[in-house]
Amino acid sequence: MSSRGTGWRVGVAALGIWVAACDGPGEPPVAAGAAETADQVMYVFTHNVTVDGVWRARLRADSAYVYQESGYVDLFGVTVEFMSPQGAITSTVTSREGRYESRSQNMEARGDVVAVTPDGRRLETSVLVFDRARQKISGPSEFRFCAPDRQLEGDGFTSDPEFRNVETIRPRRGRMGEVRCGA
Repeated sequence: MSSRGTGWRVGVAALGIWVAACDGPGEPPVAAGAAETADQVMYVFTHNVTVDGVWRARLRADSAYVYQESGYVDLFGVTVEFMSPQGAITSTVTSREGRYESRSQNMEARGDVVAVTPDGRRLETSVLVFDRARQKISGPSEFRFCAPDRQLEGDGFTSDPEFRNVETIRPRRGRMGEVRCGA
């Protein structure tokens, strides 16, 4: 059988399925859950954040629900890369979900949040908040931070996006000197 004959038959079958699916008036399909109230639902979402015209972060998500009136974007399967003014990646944050506020350019990551830097610093927590105006990252919940020269654990933290100056809230334990950070 020729490939031309097979292609024609597949096309006719697809047309038949389409016509059957459109048979008669019915309710249009509706997205389930939070997507029902979203103004837009996007898949493979990418957004670049600039500060004074300079690219400072790349935000990616598997899916995004956009709420235009509030300016919020709810994200799922999140990766954020923070960049220096010269364009080098200073840290990468991943999480199960998050929220981006388009007006303020603030971000929040939630669920299995992991932040890593190119030189081996690593922070793990359940919630991480980025305040663009202050250029600060904070976490209101339990965290674990590891760098080649120190290890910290506590009930909250504040840091710069490069994780060079990590301040611990209610520290539980810490260690200075050579430290091996696990993956």
